[in-house]
Amino acid sequence: MKTIGLLGGMSWESSALYYRWINEMVRDELGRLHSAKIAMVSVNFQDIEDLQHTGEWEKSGAMLSQSARQIEAAGADFLLICTNTMHKVAPQIEAAINIPLLHIADATAEAIKAQGIKTIGLLGTNFTMEQDFYAGRLAEKHGLTVLTPPKADRDIVHRIIYEELVIGVIRHDSRAQYLRIMEDLQQQGAEGVIEGCTEIVTLVQQKHTAVPLFDTTAIHAKAAVKMALDKSK
Repeated sequence: MKTIGLLGGMSWESSALYYRWINEMVRDELGRLHSAKIAMVSVNFQDIEDLQHTGEWEKSGAMLSQSARQIEAAGADFLLICTNTMHKVAPQIEAAINIPLLHIADATAEAIKAQGIKTIGLLGTNFTMEQDFYAGRLAEKHGLTVLTPPKADRDIVHRIIYEELVIGVIRHDSRAQYLRIMEDLQQQGAEGVIEGCTEIVTLVQQKHTAVPLFDTTAIHAKAAVKMALDKSK
């Protein structure tokens, strides 16, 4: 079994899901008392969030690169960045380490394509929805057409993430807003919706809607377990 590197804390609410789900999947796959081999560094999200909203991406990338090197030094065989938004600095992190990065957008795209879907809605932070590092990768590398909500709805999605979900606050009215936005994306032609922030699954699960959902946290965790247990590499 390979050692999974987790760069977490962004936020710890979703990082806790990664840790639990990865271990549960390994247990289910191997049985008995098996659990995952994990090397993890969890950062202070306030430090990262401050830099996000002042546009200091290179500085935040340097901070995360330092943490990634710690994870590599602890024996990780590959790395997951346990957040969608900070994949904006994935190239900077990749350049700082000598182990592979399992990119969340690639894992998500493979799950989408496996269902024969070509047009997909994307929800996440404004950084993820509005900048090209995520949707551009889905389009250019994987041939997907990506739809995002209009500006007013993007702001609603973003606000709920930062003011509620990252601190564990779950509100029924916020779920209703997300469900409306997801259904609007479906009306625009989306065949499904990416929950492109790792906390969204804490608010909206598949049981809440008929719109096909792609939970990036679960998808990323599942891809990590597959890579860790792959004996061919």
